[in-house]
Amino acid sequence: MQVKVVPSVHPGLFPIRELMEDNKFEPAAQQLIGFLRHNPGHPQAFAMLGEAAAKLGALGQAEHFLRKAINSGVRDYETRRQLAAVFNQQAKTAAARELFEVLNREKPDPNTELILASIYEKTGDGDKAREMYRAISDAHPDHVQAWIAYGHSLRANGQVDDAVVAYRRAILIDDGFGDAWWGLASIKAPILTDEDLQTMQAALAIAVDERNSAPLHFALARAFHDRKNFEEAFAHYRKGNQIRAESLNYDPEELTLEVDEIIASVDADYISRLPQKPVGEAVPVFIVSMPRSGSTLLEQMLGSHSQIEPVGESPYIPAILRSFMEMATRQNKVTVTQAIHGMSPDLAEALGRDYMARAALHLEKGTPLFIDKMPQNWSNVLFIRKILPQARFISIRRNAMDCCFSNFTQSFTSVHASSFTLEHVGRSYIENVRLMDHFAGRCPGLVHPIDYAALVEGPQGQLGPTLEYLGLEWENDLLEFHRLKRTVRTPSSEQVRRPLNRDGMEVWRPYSHHLEPLRKVLGSLAEA
Repeated sequence: MQVKVVPSVHPGLFPIRELMEDNKFEPAAQQLIGFLRHNPGHPQAFAMLGEAAAKLGALGQAEHFLRKAINSGVRDYETRRQLAAVFNQQAKTAAARELFEVLNREKPDPNTELILASIYEKTGDGDKAREMYRAISDAHPDHVQAWIAYGHSLRANGQVDDAVVAYRRAILIDDGFGDAWWGLASIKAPILTDEDLQTMQAALAIAVDERNSAPLHFALARAFHDRKNFEEAFAHYRKGNQIRAESLNYDPEELTLEVDEIIASVDADYISRLPQKPVGEAVPVFIVSMPRSGSTLLEQMLGSHSQIEPVGESPYIPAILRSFMEMATRQNKVTVTQAIHGMSPDLAEALGRDYMARAALHLEKGTPLFIDKMPQNWSNVLFIRKILPQARFISIRRNAMDCCFSNFTQSFTSVHASSFTLEHVGRSYIENVRLMDHFAGRCPGLVHPIDYAALVEGPQGQLGPTLEYLGLEWENDLLEFHRLKRTVRTPSSEQVRRPLNRDGMEVWRPYSHHLEPLRKVLGSLAEA
C-alpha cells in the first residue's frame, strides 16, 4: 500500500500564518491562492485555505479545501477538527457526528464531548445527550458551560426543577456568567430571589465581556418585571438589546428588498410552473412565522395528531440555502430571489433530497407528515417550495405589539438579528405581514393562515380548517396537547405543557409609554 508523504511546511507559508494569527483572513486567503498557483496541490496550503475560508464564512469552500488537504495526506487532529466544525456549522449533522466521535476517541476532551452531546440532542437522542452532559459535569465539576448545557437539556425535557439546580451549579462556579442567569430568568416562573438580583447587579458592574453583560441585563430585566418594577426592567431590556445590536451590522432594508422582489415576481401562475413531483415520501409541514408568534404552541397541538411528527426547529433549510447562495454568488452577485428563479430543476431536486435525508435523522414514528418550525423560514417559502414540491406551509400570526415586544425581551442570538431594536423588530413584523398577505392574495392555497388569539379562544375553529389543508381528519388529542411528552427547545417550553391560557397576551401594556418607536413603525398594525 502506497503511503502519502506530507511535505514539510513550506517557508512561504510562515508569513501567511502570521496574517491568520492577526485575524487578517481575507489577505491570507488571497496569498494562499497565489501560493497554490506556484505550489499546486500543497496539502498544508489547502488546510490553511480551508481554515481561512471557514473564518470568512465561506463554509462550502472551507469544506472543499479541508477535504483536499486531508485527501492529500494531512491527518493532524486540528485539521480534522476544523472539518468537523465546518460540518456542524453547515448542519451536516451525520457527518459532524461521525467525525467528532472519531476525534473524541482519539483525544477525549470535555469541549468536544459537549459538541457531541449537542449533536445527539439535535438528532432526537436527548437521553444520551443528558447522560453525556451529566458525565462531563461530574468529571469536570468546574466546567460552567457543561452545567448550563445540562440545564438547557433538562428544561427542554420538562425537568424544570433539575434544570434550576444545574443552572445554580454554574452560578456557584462563576456568578458573572450571563447565560446561567438567563437560563434561570427565562423559565416562566419567578425564580430569581432578591439575593440573586444583588449578585447579578454586582456581576454586571464589573462585566467586561458583552457575552456576559447582555444576558445579565436580560436576566435583571426579567427579575424586575416579576417584581412589577417595569421602569427598571425596561432599562435593562433596552441596554441588553443595545449591546447585542452594536455587535451586529443588521440592515432591515435587505429584508424589505427581498420581500419586494418576491411580491413583484411570484404569483399563482409562477407557482404552477414550479416542480410538482414530490421529493421523498414524507410531507414536511413548515410553520412559517415570526419568532414568539405562537408557533411552538401550534406545533405542540398539531404534533398531538397521530399522523404528524413534530421535530422542532430544524436548521437544515437555512443551512442548505446558505450553501446554495455561496455557489450562486461565486461568479456574479445575485439576490436570493434571482438565484431561486435561476435554479435548475435538477439542482432543485438534489437540494430537496439533501433536506429530506437530513430531516430523516429526526423521524422516528414513520408518520406521513412532519413539522419543521424554524422561525426564519417564513422568508424562505419560495426556496422551500422550489426544492420540496410536496411541502405545506402554515403561518400563525400573533398581535403585533405582543409579538414584537416578546421578541425584544428575549436574549436571542444573532440568528434573530432584527429583535434587538424596537424599530427593527417592527419592520420585520411588517415584512412578514406583507409577504403572507401577498401569498394569500396572489398565491391562494400556498400558505394556510392561523390567528393566534382565535386559536387560544377557540382552537377547534382554527385547527379544523388546518387539518383539512393537510388532508387529515380531526382527532381530539389535539386539545390535549399539553400531555404530549417530547423535547421542546424554545422559550415556550413550559407554556406548551399547560392547557391553553392567555398569559402571554398584553405583557407589553406596563411598558406602553416606552414603545412609541414600535407603534410608529407598525402603524395601523399596532392597533389590530
